[in-house]
Amino acid sequence: MRVTRSLLAPAATVVVALALALAVAVAVTHSTLAQSDKPAPAPQWPQQPQLPVSVEQALYLIRSTLLTLNDANRTGNYSVLRDLAAPDFQAKNTAADLALGFTDLRRRNFDLFSVALAAPQLSTPPFLDPGKMLRLTGYFPTRPLQINFDLTFQNVGNQWRLYGISVATPQAPPETAAATPPANAKKSASAPKP
Repeated sequence: MRVTRSLLAPAATVVVALALALAVAVAVTHSTLAQSDKPAPAPQWPQQPQLPVSVEQALYLIRSTLLTLNDANRTGNYSVLRDLAAPDFQAKNTAADLALGFTDLRRRNFDLFSVALAAPQLSTPPFLDPGKMLRLTGYFPTRPLQINFDLTFQNVGNQWRLYGISVATPQAPPETAAATPPANAKKSASAPKP
């Protein structure tokens, strides 16, 4: 039993010492706070410009719109794209008008499915134009053709609904020289030695 007591005694001493140290720290902190009548000033960070939508909302609006267009192109039925749009867009565009407007994409069987996985590159941050319309402009860096988009959304009942759409598929720019190794670069792997 004596061995057990000698092992417990140092542990109890450590616990008591820690408790005393904690009590002193709390007392010092409390007295320091009591002496200071003024609250500490909040840190000053540069103000970030307020975006009209979050990055996640912008990504959702871009992808859902282009994937709905992709479904319309595949089926030839543009009524869902039209019906999900803002009332002003619906008033100006019939499903037949939309089919005519996207004839080239449909004729070429250009599939926009890659927008579901690729990350869009925005040309400008999301912004409200003078008419309070949300503008999302950019491209998907797909190859061999990239997908350019210019989308406008109108706030209807606190929902952003499609008001204008432009999609183009130009040739993607050539890859940068940094992405491809120079022709005279040494290979890092070597043949096994006998």
